[in-house]
Amino acid sequence: MPSLRVLMFPAFSGVLSLAACLVSGLVAAASAEPQQLALWDTAAPKATEAPADQQPFVEVFLPTTDTANGSAMVICPGGGYGGLAVGHEGADVARWCTANGTTAFVLHYRLGKQGHHYPTQLIDVQRAIRLVRAKAEQFAIDPHRIGVMGFSAGGHLASMAATLFAEQPTLPGMQADAVDAVSARPDLTVLCYPVIAMHAPHAHRGSRKNLLGPHDSDALASQLSTDQRVTKETPPTFLFQTDEDSGVPAENAVGFYLACRRAGVPAELHVYQPGRHGIGLATKYPGVATWPDRLRDWLALQGFFRAAE
Repeated sequence: MPSLRVLMFPAFSGVLSLAACLVSGLVAAASAEPQQLALWDTAAPKATEAPADQQPFVEVFLPTTDTANGSAMVICPGGGYGGLAVGHEGADVARWCTANGTTAFVLHYRLGKQGHHYPTQLIDVQRAIRLVRAKAEQFAIDPHRIGVMGFSAGGHLASMAATLFAEQPTLPGMQADAVDAVSARPDLTVLCYPVIAMHAPHAHRGSRKNLLGPHDSDALASQLSTDQRVTKETPPTFLFQTDEDSGVPAENAVGFYLACRRAGVPAELHVYQPGRHGIGLATKYPGVATWPDRLRDWLALQGFFRAAE
């Protein structure tokens, strides 16, 4: 942002007032831009085969002070663990969150096509949740109202965060710090047309290939099929899916929902008939565009939007 200099002369008090307004407007505009926050203060722990210059981070989207309610959401964009759809499954969703008073953190996690494979992605999302909770006071966040939300493969990552939060995976060179002592369990989970199964016939083969990489095995695929990892400790979960989705069929979301029911986990599932895979907030699909309204209702039911204390 360019600097703005104001020369003060008694005869120009009106100009000074105008300049002050301009400065205020510029500051407000600047504060609306997301800020990057690295997950580690030093270099992130890496798998030995991965390049050394890829650092995971979150983009921080802040609600206005008059709407902020103390809730937070870590958002995991999709992309088959080979890319990141940080627009329609990241920034757009973050702005929906901030419009509802929630501070949003879009996670730029490491990818299989960069040479990063499991457990790197689980470590990244766990670190993001821990970091948000550790910085709760800084961001005026209630540490007990931190959700995780994911789309497609990002939905699988969010489901790992919801079911594997007690696991402590490591990477070469990884050293624990104060943030790692904070809980990685999200307080609720939002899964949007998620990859859940890692086995045929309903698995998304590209996600499995990119996530598991050279360590691919049926045993690991079973371990990371998250409908098999749901327990009573899994946080309340909202799921959104379309019936026409042929990329990641509805059996994935339905399987996770049924697993929540078996475990006694509060869950809500919405399956819309129309809509291809990867439609984000579905603004171009009138028949599906109400799903964020249903999510807002559910978040309110969970007490997620209550006023910050």
